[in-house]
Amino acid sequence: MNKVPITVRGLELLRTELKQLKSTERPIVIQAIAEARAHGDLKENAEYHAAKEQQGFIEGRIKEIEGKLSNVQVIDVTTLDARGKVVFGATVELLDEQTEKEIVYRIVGEDEADIKSGLLSFSSPIARALIGREEGDEVVFAAPGGEKRYEVIAVRYE
Repeated sequence: MNKVPITVRGLELLRTELKQLKSTERPIVIQAIAEARAHGDLKENAEYHAAKEQQGFIEGRIKEIEGKLSNVQVIDVTTLDARGKVVFGATVELLDEQTEKEIVYRIVGEDEADIKSGLLSFSSPIARALIGREEGDEVVFAAPGGEKRYEVIAVRYE
């Protein structure tokens, strides 16, 4: 099985979520199940069924996160010698050649991606077009709204 790249920040977010699920969410739902059981007949007990459903969701998410954590390759961009090239974890300042607007993106793992926060999945079309480029390069890629052209203004490793 191939390792999945993740940034140091992404790793910490997953570990924090896992800790929250195990230490807070799981005990709360176990308590809710116990309280619902005390009400009697489980067949018609909506609280019991809702708590069991929530427990299933929590346990599934715990297994999913543990699986991801066992198969990640943590990439700390601050320790790489990328020589000014866009790489996984890099922050890239771009100039949209059509609108003349500056845009800042950080290339991250799929679990960390959030386009509204400027976090691009490394597998997205724009990230694939950016990787390997450097300051001053023009990047052209096919977007859902048509062809996009960006100029790489700066590449940072933070």
